[in-house]
Amino acid sequence: MHEIIFLLVALTGIGLLGYLVTILTPHVFHNIGLLMLLAGLVEGIPTGFWYHVVLRRILIQRGHLPPKWWIHPTRHHGQLTPEEHRRIRLWFVLGGIGYAIAVTGGLAAIVGLLIERL
Repeated sequence: MHEIIFLLVALTGIGLLGYLVTILTPHVFHNIGLLMLLAGLVEGIPTGFWYHVVLRRILIQRGHLPPKWWIHPTRHHGQLTPEEHRRIRLWFVLGGIGYAIAVTGGLAAIVGLLIERL
């Protein structure tokens, strides 16, 4: 069910970006994209970092910190108790939201530049 919601949100976002390109100048669109990129990085980097810190602490308490665990940390979510999962969930979600905002902003900035050059 969540995947369908994410797909609908993504499609709506793409449609909204296409509509905004027609009513905003490319320069304004590019600047909005850069601001979104910056906001996503400012929000996403600290929260994503803290998610990794909390997950590392949990894995160390259990005595099981695999090498290169940070490359794919979600692989370890299945091993967590509900209480441990609750401790990382907020930081995981906030980091993901920051990432999504940054990627959307970067794409909007690129689209603004491409349209300006055409």
